Amino acid sequence: MLVDITRSLSVIGVMGPTSRALLSRVTDADLSNAAFPFWESRAIGIGQATVRAVRLTYVGELGWELQVPMDQAMMVYDTLMEAGKDLGITNAGHYAINSLRLEKGYRAWGADISPDDTPIEAGLGFAIDWSKPFLGRAALEKQKAAGVKRRLVIFVLEDPGPMLWGSEPICRDGKTVGYTTSGSYGHSVGGAIGMGYVNNPEGVDSDFIQRGKYEISVSGQRFAARAFLRAPYEVGLPECVVHSFGFL
Repeated sequence: MLVDITRSLSVIGVMGPTSRALLSRVTDADLSNAAFPFWESRAIGIGQATVRAVRLTYVGELGWELQVPMDQAMMVYDTLMEAGKDLGITNAGHYAINSLRLEKGYRAWGADISPDDTPIEAGLGFAIDWSKPFLGRAALEKQKAAGVKRRLVIFVLEDPGPMLWGSEPICRDGKTVGYTTSGSYGHSVGGAIGMGYVNNPEGVDSDFIQRGKYEISVSGQRFAARAFLRAPYEVGLPECVVHSFGFL
């Protein structure tokens, strides 16, 4: 039997290079890399509350998502904020998360990826376990062998002034080849950053992407952009941040 518990839980994301230090102040659980590896999920105590901690973040930095009973969410939040004062703890919202995840190349469901896009087109082929059977495997194997005609690419504008939001035309060598699927301002990379699919009927591979000269059209004006197939930023957040869903 399945039970929907969505409305009974809040999620508090504790993210940043000092997130382990912060959580270690409020829990007796062993949060070391050996004891609590990436993707691990377990119940831990925080103050007087018991939460489910998942070592996972959407910003490409060390951190945990805490699934907290709704009636204990504010207590857990207050405990974290008090314990992290000297660590530079601060609140962060979806705009901050969106900026950081774009810099790290993390895709957003419903924007950058959908049922109409394949993992290979989205640059997620590395996440496929080809040793196991799965629905759609034959189609993906065929596409992998033939090559794709569209590919998700990350773009960073060279001019630090304009802003990207999504749905801006992407130009390659003066020709429109697609549209951005999402965008934000990448403070760590010094310019607006976005993702979008580059299309070419003859095929799109890394060489095709790298040989092109790209511009993104913002309000009718084209701005030069650098194209990336890997995350343009590889370090992470400067401080520990708290991201919360549902109660702030």
